[in-house]
Amino acid sequence: MRTRTLALAAASGAALLTVAALPATANTAHRAAGSGTRGTQEGSVSAADLLAKVKSCSQISNGKYKTDSETSATIPVCGKNGAVFWKADMDVDCDGQVTSKCNADTDPWFQDDTAFHQSNGKPLNAEKLPYVVVPSTSSIWNYSSAGIKGGGVVAVIYNNKVEYAVVGDTGPNKIIGEASYATAQALGIDPDPETGGAESGVTYILFKNSKVSPIESHSAAVSLGDSLAKKFLQDN
Repeated sequence: MRTRTLALAAASGAALLTVAALPATANTAHRAAGSGTRGTQEGSVSAADLLAKVKSCSQISNGKYKTDSETSATIPVCGKNGAVFWKADMDVDCDGQVTSKCNADTDPWFQDDTAFHQSNGKPLNAEKLPYVVVPSTSSIWNYSSAGIKGGGVVAVIYNNKVEYAVVGDTGPNKIIGEASYATAQALGIDPDPETGGAESGVTYILFKNSKVSPIESHSAAVSLGDSLAKKFLQDN
């Protein structure tokens, strides 16, 4: 994970991509690996239904997070039955395997490793795999103690779209709001690791005690995520 300056964050507003709306098809809108295209909906639970359950925040973090190194700490981690969530921006993480889109030339903050690895031991592939970055453990919040694991399922919501991802990396312990190149691209957010991202409006719902196996299987994340999202609606 890397931290953008405010100047780069502001540039993302002008660089956001627009994506034509496509018909939502439950459980069939899976993105082909590496293609970067899919429908506007993954699974059968709508963005509106999920967002309706996270309108209010019962704060579980001891403090609040910044969205970038130069911003104020305004983002709490909130608790719900079976999940934690936060509402923040999205910085684009390109860490992990070296690919044509994610490498030291395309990303000034590139690191060739991720906190959690594929089943074959390799780092995750940010260009192809939707994953989310969680803050490293600190006095503010300990993700592990909250039931959040590497490979855990995350529903990422932006512009009325739901994308299922996994917990794939950890970042600075005072900053929140980052996801992989593939996550951004799937949600219609400019995935450029240097100038892309979204300044606000992204909701991250992390399902407790969940784990996708293997972590690199996006279809498994969608299947498990859809099931957990339905349970989340029932329990909240």
